[in-house]
Amino acid sequence: MMNELAYFMLWAGIIFLMMRFGCGAHVMGHGHGKAKHGGEAPKGQATDGLRWIPPADDVDLVCGKTVDTEKAKSSVHDGHVYYFCSRDCRERFEAAPEQYLSGDDAKHPSTQSENEHA
Repeated sequence: MMNELAYFMLWAGIIFLMMRFGCGAHVMGHGHGKAKHGGEAPKGQATDGLRWIPPADDVDLVCGKTVDTEKAKSSVHDGHVYYFCSRDCRERFEAAPEQYLSGDDAKHPSTQSENEHA
C-alpha cells in the first residue's frame, strides 16, 4: 500500500512541477509576460505598449448580421480578425475569403456598416 502511495505522490509532484514551471505554466496563466510558443502576449497584457481591444460588435461578412464579438465565432485572415454569427458562416468564409472581401473590406473590416453587405 505504501509503495503505491509513494509512486502516486512522485508522479503528482512531477506533473505539478511541469504545470507550474514548464510549458503548462502558460496554460495555467503563470507565463512570464510574453508567450514563448505563440508569439503573442497572454490575454490582458500589453505588448510593447500596444493593446488591441476588439470592438463590442461587428458585421458578419457572410450573412451581414451584426454580431456580439464576445460570443461570435472568430477567424483570422491576412492579419485581421473577422467575427461570424455561426460556425457555418465562419467555415464558408474560411473556404473562400476572397469571395467576401473586397478592396476596402480587407483593410478595415470593423469599420463597415451593415448596409455595405448584401
